[in-house]
Amino acid sequence: MLTVKSVHTYYGNIHALKGVSLHVHAGEIVTLIGANGAGKSTLVNTICGLLSPARGSIRFQGEPLSGLAAEEIVGKGIALVPEGRQVFSTLSVEANLEMGAFVQRRRRRQVRRDMDRFLERFPILGQRRTQLAGTLSGGEQQMLAISRALMSRPRLLVLDEPSMGLAPLVIKEIFDIVRELREEGRTILLIEQNARAALHVADRGYVLETGKVVLEGEGAVLLEHREVQRAYLGKTTRRIWDA
Repeated sequence: MLTVKSVHTYYGNIHALKGVSLHVHAGEIVTLIGANGAGKSTLVNTICGLLSPARGSIRFQGEPLSGLAAEEIVGKGIALVPEGRQVFSTLSVEANLEMGAFVQRRRRRQVRRDMDRFLERFPILGQRRTQLAGTLSGGEQQMLAISRALMSRPRLLVLDEPSMGLAPLVIKEIFDIVRELREEGRTILLIEQNARAALHVADRGYVLETGKVVLEGEGAVLLEHREVQRAYLGKTTRRIWDA
């Protein structure tokens, strides 16, 4: 579904991505792990059209994405749940969902059915449907951000650091949602610092360091890899996710 081949991206003179290649098949979860500054969010922003690659290619369902604006890429079927959630804080829960459905806006009945479905799926959002998004808790905002992205009916859902800033129990709840989405057959590219949580739900994974892919493999295999364990699977993370 998604093919990234030898992509180089710069921030000014900073060479942020150095020949990154990866692929995502339909119906699987692929995770990208790495420390802060490794280039994870840069890759997300390059795929989603917020940054332009200097070299390399990105193809989605066989079609090139290079040169397309971000909103055109959403129209092609890629939806991003951004780092930090970035809900529209001064708009209601319902209005945030409507914004997510912008590319579907002419299909009003469908949009209303989708909205009702997500408000039913996440009852806390249904209870707060008229509440301003900025007054929600961090976990509630993450549920809203995921629902808002799904309102565009994407073929590929990109989750950028969904656990960031959340308490351990809330993180577990968010990853339970990710598991449910996988069981529904959705295709997901998951970017995460919480390596153990991400690799537990992923079919395959890539490890990014200083703008390069240094390891790739099945999620279960990477969980047992000595270097991944040394660098990313500390005792604190192990306690949370082995419980």
